[in-house]
Amino acid sequence: MISSRPLDGAPFRRLRHPERLLVLVAAACLALATAIAAVVLAATDELGWGSPRWDYFLYLALLVTLGAGLFRWPRLAAVSLTLATVELGLGLGSLAVAQAGLASASLLPGRYSDPPRFEWHPLLQVVPIPSISRSVVHLQVSHSAERTRGRDYTREELAERTVIAAFGGSTTYDISVSDDETWPSRLEAQLGGQSFAVINRGVPGYTTAEHLMQTAFYQTAFGVPPRCALYYVGWNDLRNAHLRGLDPGYADFHLPSQIDALQVRRIGPTDSFVSPVLTLTLRWAGRAADTARPPTSPVSDGGTGPDPAFEAIFLGNVRSISALNRARGVRTIWIGQVLNEAYYRDDAIDGWIPLIRNREVPVLLERLLGLLNAEAVTLGDAYVGVPASAFEPADFLDNGHFLPSGARRFASLIAPAVLSACR
Repeated sequence: MISSRPLDGAPFRRLRHPERLLVLVAAACLALATAIAAVVLAATDELGWGSPRWDYFLYLALLVTLGAGLFRWPRLAAVSLTLATVELGLGLGSLAVAQAGLASASLLPGRYSDPPRFEWHPLLQVVPIPSISRSVVHLQVSHSAERTRGRDYTREELAERTVIAAFGGSTTYDISVSDDETWPSRLEAQLGGQSFAVINRGVPGYTTAEHLMQTAFYQTAFGVPPRCALYYVGWNDLRNAHLRGLDPGYADFHLPSQIDALQVRRIGPTDSFVSPVLTLTLRWAGRAADTARPPTSPVSDGGTGPDPAFEAIFLGNVRSISALNRARGVRTIWIGQVLNEAYYRDDAIDGWIPLIRNREVPVLLERLLGLLNAEAVTLGDAYVGVPASAFEPADFLDNGHFLPSGARRFASLIAPAVLSACR
């Protein structure tokens, strides 16, 4: 006959409070799950010592330890252990979803410490925070007082040099190398640092829409206007191809997406705190209260191949930038984007260019740069075409960002044309 009393078996008869044992068993299981998760993430380079993600696991350990310590009060212990279970599930579950490409950001804190490097701007949406210098993983990243990548220059030293302003996105900012390894820094060394100064005005994500505003309002740095302006373009603009009802200023999708991509909200969809529950709550609150609304999901116009409407907007930006420079006596140099073509050989969509399959990206980029080259000739600007075949996959961190070897090679390839144009 089965006893109607719970926990009435022989192992429990001598226990006055069997629920306390259950608390300790639950705590042990949670501790084991937390330890296994930490080991797996550490083995896959997803958990660094002293990182925000490390603090997350310390927080879980604290909750589990607290729950075990409260075993004499099972109801209080249940609160701590239940919270630990939810935090563990939300953190690891959201990471798995994000890595599968089903979400833009996880609820798990970052795998390394990288305080904000950018801030919100009412016109450009995102700009570098001025006058910072810090180590990010193994990289040294600095911003000048003028919000440029790299060191400060004095007006006096620039007065004795030919000043070149380098505009572009993350591949000009060079997110995967240190300050002295960016291609603008390498280009300055190639041209001669005593005679030339190359000011790195690249910002991750920037397109010709932002470059137009930069050229119009923020071209001069350190009190000295440039002699030449370089624009390394193509990849970021291409993310706007085949968007239904594309806004001429990229204001419907691209510009709003920059706010969250570079985490410049006070509390935004990519902020992560030590508690995933707190992160989720504050993200919802921030999304509801912030005046700058999140971008709508991109909707295709149904087309494939070239997008004439997008190309017309791109070339209009090119003409406007060129006209501003010409009126100021600034020489304009266009440089075509180079990608790691080994990455673009399948039918996947990488997310940055949301409506074009990978194998189509190099084809459409080549067409866009061909139009840019022809327009540059018409405008009297210089165009520098750099073949992707000049690079190895090992020159890139990923699909388009240079490693030190790639930045050096790129600088050496464009240096002769830049020198010829800027003399």
